Amino acid sequence: MIEIAFSPSFKRAFRRKIRGQPYLQTKFWQKVKIFQENPFDGRLRTHKLSGKLQELWSFSVEYDVRIIFYFASENKAIFIDIGTHDEVY
Repeated sequence: MIEIAFSPSFKRAFRRKIRGQPYLQTKFWQKVKIFQENPFDGRLRTHKLSGKLQELWSFSVEYDVRIIFYFASENKAIFIDIGTHDEVY
């Protein structure tokens, strides 16, 4: 199981974009649970980023809601941003 930590920037983005939207909050926690079990589950569409974000990874919560993260170790991921495609890339 993967341990997850939330960066301060992720917490701010989460408050602005997700909190107060019950449907998105529910989807977020469902996807986090899947991520903890297997970060490369096909339902997440996890992929490595390129260019200036080449050290980071992304997975989808909804069609246009993405989480940006990196692996701090083999069993730990740090979430650093959440938002639409245009907001996080």
